[in-house]
Amino acid sequence: MSSLESRIGTWFDQIGEMTPDHHEARRDVELVITKLDDGQVRVVDFAANGEVVVNEWVKQAIMLLFRLRGLEMVEVGPFEYLDKLELKRDYERRGVRVVPGASARRGSYLAPGVILMPSYVNIGAWVGSNTMVDTWATVGSCAQIGANVHLAGGVGIGGVLEPANAVPVVIEDDAFIGSRCMVVEGARVGRGSVLGAGTILNPSIPVIDAETGEEISRGYVPDYCVAVSSMRRREYPGGEFFLPCVLIIRRMQEGERHDKVALNNLLRDHGVAT
Repeated sequence: MSSLESRIGTWFDQIGEMTPDHHEARRDVELVITKLDDGQVRVVDFAANGEVVVNEWVKQAIMLLFRLRGLEMVEVGPFEYLDKLELKRDYERRGVRVVPGASARRGSYLAPGVILMPSYVNIGAWVGSNTMVDTWATVGSCAQIGANVHLAGGVGIGGVLEPANAVPVVIEDDAFIGSRCMVVEGARVGRGSVLGAGTILNPSIPVIDAETGEEISRGYVPDYCVAVSSMRRREYPGGEFFLPCVLIIRRMQEGERHDKVALNNLLRDHGVAT
């Protein structure tokens, strides 16, 4: 991969000059997109300590793609589209279930067992095995979704493509993201954690432990936590205001994550649904 990575870096240095006529650059970029599509490369790797390592050259290839491709008309029955990138295909071979109304762009990876309800997955995204992307959920560019995750109805997982070194949104294995949650701008949800419906998480949102009142992070919900949207009071010269935060109301053992009845009761006790 080092030779391909090097060439992509060279082409990216010339991105302002790139046009669809640059066939040699397009050959290299299309190879990276094919590898993304099949899961042979991904936008990030994970270090032994769990830190996210961004493969900048892969993101550079995605950005180059939009310079090297022109707009093409696509017609599907009564529908007409004009875009630079085709949709994924060959779902049966991939072991992916796709309900009518769902779409995923080529260059996203869907592992075996993924289910797409009417939803959308953008280029560079990775969706792990047996994950459910529920109705009207969106997985933005380069977002990394683990295995056995449930993105409930209307969830918005933000895309992070530029700059090339920006860390994308990461949802780790076994997480549950409740209806209408928004996780954006490189925020992260840990393994087995649950976000109650309507929670907004980004790197500026404080995550607070309800037991201690301590702010434990910004934009990161640790492993096996139940977290809900909340507000905290702040005083300013102009008055007293309430700013959003995320409140951890429970730390779970690994087995608790799958007791959905207990989980729903817990959230309802706090006025939240899944």
